[in-house]
Amino acid sequence: LGIVLAPLLGTFVGVARLSSNWLVAKLSSAYVEVMRNVPLLLQLFAWYVFLTELLPPVRQAINLGDVVFLSQRGMSYAWPVAHPAFTYAGIGLVVGIVAFLVYRAYARKRQNQTGVQLPLFLPALGFLIGLPVLAWLAGGAPTELDVPRLSGFGMRGGRTISPEFTALLIGLTTYTAAFIAEVVRGGILAVDRGQTEAAQALGLSPGKTLRLVTLPQALRVIVPPMTSQYLNLTKNSSLAVAIGYPELVSVANTSMNQTGQAIEAIAILMAVYLAISLVIAIVMNIYNNRVRLVER
Repeated sequence: LGIVLAPLLGTFVGVARLSSNWLVAKLSSAYVEVMRNVPLLLQLFAWYVFLTELLPPVRQAINLGDVVFLSQRGMSYAWPVAHPAFTYAGIGLVVGIVAFLVYRAYARKRQNQTGVQLPLFLPALGFLIGLPVLAWLAGGAPTELDVPRLSGFGMRGGRTISPEFTALLIGLTTYTAAFIAEVVRGGILAVDRGQTEAAQALGLSPGKTLRLVTLPQALRVIVPPMTSQYLNLTKNSSLAVAIGYPELVSVANTSMNQTGQAIEAIAILMAVYLAISLVIAIVMNIYNNRVRLVER
């Protein structure tokens, strides 16, 4: 989740730092400088304290429409009761993603051949939302929800996102996004200014200039350091043990305490992190080879 969210936030902040709006640029710069210069462990502690101390006890949980409940125990929310229709909707989503990718490839091929741009937004809505909804309707359109309710000292029913997980995700995302913002800003500045001026001369809006001209050329500069940020985020997740989230390191520590097999547990821990990092590096290197400039 951090690898998905951090680039979104980082790209937004990186582009905002180049904004002609003085306030937007300064706020973005302040965000980057604060997040980069405060240790991640302290940020995780800060988010954890914020979530556990400022939110009310579970008996006084903040009620949002009898569907979502916020308390020191985390965020409890209603969840659909299991039904085959949701399986059909999931299958519809997968089919919709494949269909949209095929359509987008066809649209790009036609644009390259004829110069005609086919619409993408409305077909994307149809494939990614319309197909799952139709599958859900065909399965009976169930609406029954398993709503959380107070039981003893906690909430029962629905689903719950723990404050430890939330603090870890927010901390990793906001911290890594600050570094990604600088990577994106550097990549955009590496594109020759004449490219932007040429796009403006053709009548492209600033948004289309950024999306169709600047960012595609900046990717060759952005992708290699972005790979390092993904790897850093993955390895920094091991700090979750400090705020009590039971991730890989915490499980390994428990295993070592119960079995006394410290060498084996540490070896497995290292092997898992190495495997995850290598997979990320391989995927990013493949993508880097696709976007790099090739002299012909």
